[in-house]
Amino acid sequence: MTSIFWHRRDLRIEDNAGLHKALSKSSAVIPLFIFDTKILDQLPKNDQRLIFIHQEILRLKKEYRKLGSELRVEYGDPAELIPSLAKELNASTIFTNRDYEPYARKRDLDIFEALKNSDVTFIGAKDHVIFEKDEVLKNDGGPYTVFTPYSRKWKDTLNDSSLHSYPTEKFFASLAQFQQSDCISLEQMGFSSELYVSFPAKELPVQIIKDYTQKRDFPALSSTSKLGLHLRFGTISIRALAREAVKSNETFLNELIWRDFYQMIIHHFPHSAKDAFREKYDRIPWEHNEAHYQAWCEGKTGYPLVDAGMRELNTTGFMHNRVRMVVASFLSKHLLLDWRLGEVYFAEKLLDYDQASNVGGWQWAAGCGCDAAPYFRVFNPQSQQEKFDKDFVYIRKWVPEFGTTAYPQPIVEHSFARLRAIERYKTALSEQ
Repeated sequence: MTSIFWHRRDLRIEDNAGLHKALSKSSAVIPLFIFDTKILDQLPKNDQRLIFIHQEILRLKKEYRKLGSELRVEYGDPAELIPSLAKELNASTIFTNRDYEPYARKRDLDIFEALKNSDVTFIGAKDHVIFEKDEVLKNDGGPYTVFTPYSRKWKDTLNDSSLHSYPTEKFFASLAQFQQSDCISLEQMGFSSELYVSFPAKELPVQIIKDYTQKRDFPALSSTSKLGLHLRFGTISIRALAREAVKSNETFLNELIWRDFYQMIIHHFPHSAKDAFREKYDRIPWEHNEAHYQAWCEGKTGYPLVDAGMRELNTTGFMHNRVRMVVASFLSKHLLLDWRLGEVYFAEKLLDYDQASNVGGWQWAAGCGCDAAPYFRVFNPQSQQEKFDKDFVYIRKWVPEFGTTAYPQPIVEHSFARLRAIERYKTALSEQ
């Protein structure tokens, strides 16, 4: 049986659930990657993530060639390409790993329906989460919307089989033997290949995981794994990372559980990708102050921890987790700007952008998500700085003019902004 394995957010051969399933059930597997034009058309032409993906595709091609096979690379709309490739290659089955975001689910459903007409089977596997959609549910069968009881059930459900590795190497003889021309270039797709960020290493950071609880909140320290980019595109196995977390640090494990939680939420509540999880929060009348938004984007708000975070993001494509909460709260509560503006900005800038986690984090900060911070909780950027960057090490790294006359005054006063936000939320939420 000839089949196609479609790589998506799983850019690795080792411990790949869908690839393992394809290899173990087929006599000839053709690996495939598609540069999806429906996604590419929405990206800036210097998108650094696309450079990362392109580099990883070239690496994957080399790895498949060492095994006597190849990675076929296509460019276009998967909904059109998959059925035509199945016909061209006489493939009876398409294997892939599941994706839970709204666009991906609709795309896959359309492909599933199209393939049915030609008797081609479309089979998914679970790979980039530990537990998916319906595997961790409340006793009444409904999805959890509060993290703490979800995490307890998640841990109760966990066993050795949840974290086992998929030994793809046992079935490499099932890889199809074929050759393809060189990979399409970034320039041919209309994108720049100019790199201005540094991609993090994907080695398992054992010591960082062990020290995570004590150091994770201090942005001046190199105390986070920075593996979000590799988890997003599947260049590292979530199971390998979870196995280390189970051994070494429950706090780090909880962060991985949050990731599963938000993937489950976006699956069961797809409206939350664009609208407030709690519908009544869409009644909040947001401000429309372009100058405030630009100051936030550029890191010129006069609040040094906020500004340092935004400049780190703009320069590196990364922002420390603690600082992400501070800048998100600042936009949605201090400035009373729609959280969606921040979500879209992060979507463009973050190397590790993941829709489920990003939307979940922004709605948590804005108070409108599932298990969100209450609307009357407004982060004080100054007290956050005093707790987590008291010597201004992080701030001075990213805001060198801090403490000089060149640094701007605060664009909004904290006490005023806090009271305004609480009153605005309270009034909107009390309306019938």
